[in-house]
Amino acid sequence: MKSKNRSFILMFLLVLFFPFQLSEAAKPEKNEKISTQEIITIHGKVVDSESGKALVFATVAVSESNVGVVTNIDGEFTLKIGNELASNNLEVSYLGYKNVVIPISSIRQRGQKNTIEMESAPIPIQEIVIRPVDPEGIVENAIYKIARNYESVPNLMTAFYRETIRKNRAYVSIGEAAVEIFKAPYANDLRYDAARLYKGRKSTDVERMDTVLFKLQGGINNNIDLDILKNTELILTIDAMKYYDYSLTGVIEIDNKTHYEISFVQKPGVEIPLFVGKLYIELESGAVTEAEFGLNLSDKEAATSIFVRKRPIGMQVTPEEVTYRTKYREQNGKWYFSYSRAEVKFKVNWKRRLFNTYYTTMSEIAITDRTDEEVIKFAGREKLRYSDIFSEKVSDFTDPEFWGDYNVIEPDQSIETAIRRLSRKLRFSDRDDLTN
Repeated sequence: MKSKNRSFILMFLLVLFFPFQLSEAAKPEKNEKISTQEIITIHGKVVDSESGKALVFATVAVSESNVGVVTNIDGEFTLKIGNELASNNLEVSYLGYKNVVIPISSIRQRGQKNTIEMESAPIPIQEIVIRPVDPEGIVENAIYKIARNYESVPNLMTAFYRETIRKNRAYVSIGEAAVEIFKAPYANDLRYDAARLYKGRKSTDVERMDTVLFKLQGGINNNIDLDILKNTELILTIDAMKYYDYSLTGVIEIDNKTHYEISFVQKPGVEIPLFVGKLYIELESGAVTEAEFGLNLSDKEAATSIFVRKRPIGMQVTPEEVTYRTKYREQNGKWYFSYSRAEVKFKVNWKRRLFNTYYTTMSEIAITDRTDEEVIKFAGREKLRYSDIFSEKVSDFTDPEFWGDYNVIEPDQSIETAIRRLSRKLRFSDRDDLTN
């Protein structure tokens, strides 16, 4: 178990640290997406109806279609749809809240924000737990039903990917891309998921201004691997279950469906760092529809060996926080991978320096469309590899119309504004090292 798990974690969570400047990015070939349909753009913000608090990572989707996106850290979203979907509804869902359905025809378009209020949907646990509930049995049942609950044919997915790196509170790297994903059937172990880059951009000028740089290796593939129903090795297999303790910590509503909230924690005595978190399992189908988890960091030395592959002499790098989130969307009785996010915070301590510096890497991917028609596997030369570094695959930031009719996750502030602001601040990057 130990050697097998270690190799899986390295693939799943790999981050590279480099003490030298980034090389010039390879320029991708120009591709133009041909579109003759009119594009409708919908802006909005999703909030709690009582407190007005922004609901982060809420799912916003078009009914009777595969099109969707998630809200950003301010609860805001921008959704681009073809004119043929203008008569459909907009469906908004969030963990623990009642779904909201709004006709797209009633939503103001372009330049105006629509505030969508959601009501909480508490479910008294006593209504569900009339008889004793075995949390291990619930997880075991979910494992056995993976082949039934998830897609049995390959899908071609369109997705938006973003990765950022922050030094203390300031961004030093921002990149994003439109990608295509070949999603293999869940019941077939011999066919693997793959991704290829359609177009992307990054903040090269910001990167050059920093003196100590992280590179995130395999970011897009690692986010796809956060599909824990496909990559089950360390959490969702019968063998892996013996390394965790499970408990029923709540019953909650997601997407108008009642879910068990199952918490899991690594058992004492297990040497290799595993995970701690929550699984949300739908009662009727037994499907895992969301997961929130993180790496057990109680053994900092072991955790550091997983993440840090290279570092300069005199530098100590320690992971401080490692968190992940994965979401699925249901259509016609099957659940589809729809979103994942990874965030890792490191503490960097230089010898002969009084204060520490903190670096935070974040990557997220949102599926914005999919099809199961005429799906063909990618050629080997097209695939992104785990050894690929995203920032070396894309060009610098370009014109405002770069994304065209692609759906993206709106940043909490304009990417271009952030780069201009950070370009000024990072001229004094050495002074940031004096900030705890």
